[in-house]
Parts: sequence; C-alpha cells; structure tokens
Amino acid sequence: MTPVRTIVADRIVTAENEWSPGYLKLDGEKIVGAGESEQLGVNSEYVSGTLIPGFVDMHVHGALGVDFGSARSEAEVRKAAAYHHSLGSTTVVASVATSALHSMAAAARRLAPSVESGDLAGIHLEGPFLAPTRRGAHRQDLLRVPDLRELDDLIEAGGGAIIMVTIAPELPGALKLIDRLVECDIVAAIGHSDCDADTARAALDSGARVVTHLYNGMRPFHHRDPGLAGVALSDSRAVVELILDRFHLTGEAQTIALNSARGRVAVISDAMQAAGCPDGVYRIAGSVVQVTDGAAWLADGSSIAGSTSTASNGFHTLRTVLNRSLREAIEATASTPARILGLESRSFAVGENADLLVVNREGTEVVRVMRRGRWLTS
Repeated sequence: MTPVRTIVADRIVTAENEWSPGYLKLDGEKIVGAGESEQLGVNSEYVSGTLIPGFVDMHVHGALGVDFGSARSEAEVRKAAAYHHSLGSTTVVASVATSALHSMAAAARRLAPSVESGDLAGIHLEGPFLAPTRRGAHRQDLLRVPDLRELDDLIEAGGGAIIMVTIAPELPGALKLIDRLVECDIVAAIGHSDCDADTARAALDSGARVVTHLYNGMRPFHHRDPGLAGVALSDSRAVVELILDRFHLTGEAQTIALNSARGRVAVISDAMQAAGCPDGVYRIAGSVVQVTDGAAWLADGSSIAGSTSTASNGFHTLRTVLNRSLREAIEATASTPARILGLESRSFAVGENADLLVVNREGTEVVRVMRRGRWLTS
C-alpha cells in the first residue's frame, strides 16, 4: 500500500483559493488534503514555484499524426492523448469531426475503451449536423440533416462515452436533437452555424450550453445582426470555447470575448493530428490540410482547419499577451470546461484526481506536470 505523501509548494492557486505556502496530500491517484503551510517531513516533497490545476481541453482532434476520428487502436489514442497530457492538459476530450455516419459510429466505439481507461475524459462529436455555409474544414458531402434516429445510433455506439455534440441549431429538426441530448445528459453545443440571434437563443432555451470555437464557423457579429456570436457574448447561459493560438483570432477579438463572457470562457486547442509534428500535409474531417509555420489550412486555402496548438499555449497567451490574472487563466483553462462537462471541480478538493501543474514563479509557463499522482515530467 502506497503511503500518503505531501507536496509542499511556495504557492498553490485555484480559481477559488490561494495558499502561500501551501500543501497537497496525495494518496495514490487522489487528493486527500489541501491547505495552507505544512512542514516538510516523511514522504514530503518541496516544489519550487506555483501549483495550479491541470488543464481541461474539451476540444482536441489529435496529435503526433493521430486523428482521434480515425485512430486504429487504443495505443494510437494513448499516444495522441499523452502528448497533450505531457504539456499540461491532464484532461482531454477527443473530438471526432464529420465523416460518414458509420465511420463516426465506429470511431465512437473505438474511442470508448480509452474513456473507460481514463486516457480520455469523453468524446465530442463535431458533426455531422452542421450548416454547409459555415462548415469550415468539414466536407459538405458528409454533412447530414438532423435526424433523431441517426443521433440515437451515434449515442448508442459511444456506449456512454459521448459527452458533447455540436449542432447547427437553424437546421430543420435541430432543436429536437438538442432536446434529446439534454435528456441523455450530453452537453449540447452550437456551432458551425449560420443562425441568427433568435435561433441561437432558442437553442439555449432548449438546453444547449456551449458555443463551439467562438467567432469561427459562424456569421460575423454585426450591430443589427448579432447572430450566434452576439448571443454567445451576451447570454450568461452559454460557455464559449476560445482558441488562443496565433491564427484563429486577433487580440481584440480575444479581449472582447474575455471581457464580455467573463467566467464563461473555456480555452481549447482544437488541435488536429499535426500538433507536435513538423509542417506538411495532413488530414482532418476527410479533407487535405496544409500546415505551414504552424498554421493549418485546407489545401485549397478556403478555411482554417483546426490548430497545432495546445491548452498550455492558450494559458501562456492569457498570462503574457492578454495580461489576465493567474486565477482567470486557471478558470478559463481548467475550472470552466470542467464545470460545463460535469467533471471534477479543479479546486483540489478531497477525492479529486491528483492532476496538477507546476508553473514558474511568474505563473506563465508550465514546467512540470502530474497526472493522477504521477509526475509526467521531471
């Protein structure tokens, strides 16, 4: 039996609490105590720097050449997930982009064991019920008109592992699908949509609670036609995903979102299979992608196609470029996505997984990662 051990740090910070100095008591994979100050003793470890909760990346398509939607084995899934784990995203939700219906169902079945094992926190279906005019990198010929039976088949294929589905709410029958997701305790997200503000609000009235990668895959905001973006920024019911790489959004757009949706922002990577890989040709959602200088675009240049980023890059951007407080950065990268997905609070509460990060004294860079009580980096 592994003895309880104590980690003592100069500072421990969550979205709700701060202890300087502070300690965490760990029993195997779990946290069994936390608080202010603790003397070093037997089975104690001192950590120089600040401890914060591990990141929760709720929108990840893959890494290291692996696409979660087409991964052939649990080993491939583990390889891609471990890449994100090692960089601070101790919780990863696998996003499956639009493909043929039977292929998406097969992907859900293949990924379910990795959810059961804990390599993944769940599955997010990004499609196939998306708007053709806002499809981005999703192939138009693979998009589907909302169909309740098809949704049920996908949910059944996931065997309880599907925790979020993105739908364009203006499509005929879409609100009925949102109702079904709510019945099944699956998070309904709205995105890749050309809907107007009234339709966006109707989706939230039906129980949708996430807006997929704000600004991207939706009509631009206009002061007389705010659309989905305007509702996402102004309606307190919506958690908004935000990609904070160098390519998806300008600094002004990022700041507007953070100021308008304070406490409702979930930083995501939207990383595709090229994350952790050199520039070159890759695939996502059945489309060919060219990655140049880290930017992923469809080969024909018509749309950005995911990212090669990680949640840790988003955290760094929050702290150094956007000058956000450490607590706000923790909220956006850990607490808010965990809350909306119904996961652990990321408050270092007793019984939670020992998923934590050591950041430098400035609180800007991840220097060490622990996942389920085990250091992944030295």
